[in-house]
Amino acid sequence: MQKGALLDVMTCAVVVLDQQLKITYMNQAAEALLGQSLPRVQGTEIDGLIYNETFRAQLLTVRSQQEPHAIRAIELKVNADEQITLDCIVTPQQEGADFARSGLLLELQRVDRQLKIAREKQFQQQQQALYEMVRGLAHEIKNPLGGLRGAAQLLEAELEAELGDTALTEYTRIIISEADRLKVLVDSMLGPGQLPKNEQVNIHEVLEHVCHLARAECGGGIVFERDYDPSIPNLTADRGHLVQTCLNVVNNAVQALLGKGVISLRTRIIRQFTINQIRHKLVLKTDICDNGPGIPEHLRDKLFLPMVSGHASGSGLGLAIAQSLLSRHGGMMQFESAPGATCFSLLIPLNHNHGKAL
Repeated sequence: MQKGALLDVMTCAVVVLDQQLKITYMNQAAEALLGQSLPRVQGTEIDGLIYNETFRAQLLTVRSQQEPHAIRAIELKVNADEQITLDCIVTPQQEGADFARSGLLLELQRVDRQLKIAREKQFQQQQQALYEMVRGLAHEIKNPLGGLRGAAQLLEAELEAELGDTALTEYTRIIISEADRLKVLVDSMLGPGQLPKNEQVNIHEVLEHVCHLARAECGGGIVFERDYDPSIPNLTADRGHLVQTCLNVVNNAVQALLGKGVISLRTRIIRQFTINQIRHKLVLKTDICDNGPGIPEHLRDKLFLPMVSGHASGSGLGLAIAQSLLSRHGGMMQFESAPGATCFSLLIPLNHNHGKAL
């Protein structure tokens, strides 16, 4: 088997550079990874394909020292618009004793997917542990809360019966009112207690219902834009849970816009996508985006944790509950944020319980 044919059957991406760091060969795995064909880039410098000053400096170091070098978890911009993370083994290919004429062999392995899966798993475990702690605390609060409210009601009845004066009952009504407010908050912390009641659900009907609810609350200052894929089939899910999930995210967007702006709703199907170490053939991706100021940097790593909020009036439970509800359907939520462009992606497998564990 010829050398080129042998390299072409390798799953590892291989790129060969000459002494001027120009591409002389790429195998098929490298073409797929870098999104370019060999005839198109042959004879061009590697800088035209991979943009990274540090990476180029390391290549020059390997060429001058004539020793193999491993570059771990280096972020590279490929094709000017895609950021990927690679492990790269660089091996010098010397021609005779002339170091100046030495080329380089690059073995590229994409690792950002593995890193992403590991980070997601760690985050899910941390979130679940904290959420269970919050639920336990909520239970401890809820038990005496009922007794406090009941005692206030009995006291109010005694005051009216014994003294015939309703002036003092104003204080008992405050106690009852605040107890009711705390009960609502505690119930939110506990989240839905029932198991999902699965049925055939149309995601677009859910989104339109959420838009109707949100529009009634925020008035006409916010514009809702839609970009739906009409070919998306119904999914098996709890409609109430999906409505609550989408409504929590939309309400967050409404709060961020301060009464004026654009919220965009988009649905798509993505294929062969991994959620919580399970690979699914088909995943429904629902994007809820706004053109608000963006999420503050200090909140991004803990945004889905309970009691974390970027709004003074927020409880910090909306996104935590939404993430919890999605996890009951085998899904998860991701987000990207920059000033003028914040987008939450709700990912739900269409073949829940039929995915392939990695």
